Amino acid sequence: MDDASLRADMIEGLEHQIGEPIEPPVLTALQRVPRDPFVDDSPRNGVDGDDPHSLSLPTLVRLITALDAEEGDSVLVVGAGVGYSVAMLAEIAGARRVHAVDIDRSAVHAARSNLDAAGYGAVLVDRADGADGLPAYAPYDRILLETAVVEPPRSLREQLASGGRIVYPRGAGVQTVAAIEPSPAADSAPDEDPAPAGFETVETHGPARLQPMLVDGEQPGAERNRTRREDAERAERGRQRRHGWEQDWIDWDERL
Repeated sequence: MDDASLRADMIEGLEHQIGEPIEPPVLTALQRVPRDPFVDDSPRNGVDGDDPHSLSLPTLVRLITALDAEEGDSVLVVGAGVGYSVAMLAEIAGARRVHAVDIDRSAVHAARSNLDAAGYGAVLVDRADGADGLPAYAPYDRILLETAVVEPPRSLREQLASGGRIVYPRGAGVQTVAAIEPSPAADSAPDEDPAPAGFETVETHGPARLQPMLVDGEQPGAERNRTRREDAERAERGRQRRHGWEQDWIDWDERL
């Protein structure tokens, strides 16, 4: 079976799982973004699992559909993962308009490599705490969180452009994919709306089950005990500090 047939079968299966046709911009991205560079660690067709770098395809489609990005939109993705969703957004908005961050250095390296191999090397992927966003390139028309939160951190909300939209998996266990936008007035959202103050929920999809947002020190391979982590960091700084006996080499022949 050729690649086009496999891709058509994948899309048909996705529409069956989602229960509705895939929106044209998302459908086009699915058809155009090559799978091979991401296939080893790519989002799976089934359910979201324990791998923080991998999303199921139904969840991915729900997130990107809810984001409703258009060509030319400035987009920030929090949680670059292996880069597949980032590539889809680059196909929709334009590679130079998409920025992504991840707290895990290995994920940043993988995403950069995969995106470059897929032809989306113009996307900026940076290692940063997702809760801080990427203020250097703000504001963003669209912000996508690929990690679960009860509500988006304040820093991300402040980096959203006027009339922009934030999409995130809302909840601590099984989540709902929620899209929020700034509300005309701070108190305009109904009392039962769990959106943060100044925002209202405009769209929901579900369910989803994503990993919660990590803070620095919680990424894979990091020491989770703060005391041990900070002691090790201080010891490393002390080891690298000059103690007085080290002298820079002076080339006297050059000076004389």
